[in-house]
Amino acid sequence: MLTTSIRLQLEPGQKVTLQPVTWQRFETILTELGEKRSSRIAYANGILEIMAPLPEHERSKVLLADFVKILLKFQKLAWEPLGSTTFKRQGMATGIEPDDCFYIQNYKAVIGKNRLDLNEDPPPDLALETDVTSKTELDAYEALGVPELWIYASDKLTINVLVAGKYVQSLTSSTFPNIAVVEIIPQYMQRAKIVGVSQALEEFETFVNSFS
Repeated sequence: MLTTSIRLQLEPGQKVTLQPVTWQRFETILTELGEKRSSRIAYANGILEIMAPLPEHERSKVLLADFVKILLKFQKLAWEPLGSTTFKRQGMATGIEPDDCFYIQNYKAVIGKNRLDLNEDPPPDLALETDVTSKTELDAYEALGVPELWIYASDKLTINVLVAGKYVQSLTSSTFPNIAVVEIIPQYMQRAKIVGVSQALEEFETFVNSFS
């Protein structure tokens, strides 16, 4: 159970929505929640969502991120991981905490940084979500200008690519254009439920390397 000084008690899988919330109040709530917490936030258009993930959500997000790392290694791409960092931009009155994220094209801009300011720093190149993403979350990602967002939910992978400031669903990843990730990743996500995470990752890496 999550207990905070703003008198919220969330069980795993629950979400609370607060509105209207000003930027100043959003910043205060973030401080009150603290950094060492299991809950995640999304803030856009004056709406603040606070979510407590389910245990299976945590397993899925780790597995999805590991698949991405294997693909990055296969393509010999340099990257920097920022995990569930709180990304916020005061000018857009927006904030989000992804399940995981990667700096790829812009990896050099964040090397060695523990804190980011999206008023100055670029957003992550790829963000991952392993749950049904709300409109508030999508609005936040769009406002922050995250080029590519993957959502894995209900055994399906959806790729959202930013086009003219709005997300467009795509069957192809801008990061991995030559790999059918929308087909492959769900197969191995399900495979992990049968053979375990470590073997599924090993099989996935073997499969990916067969392309070379």
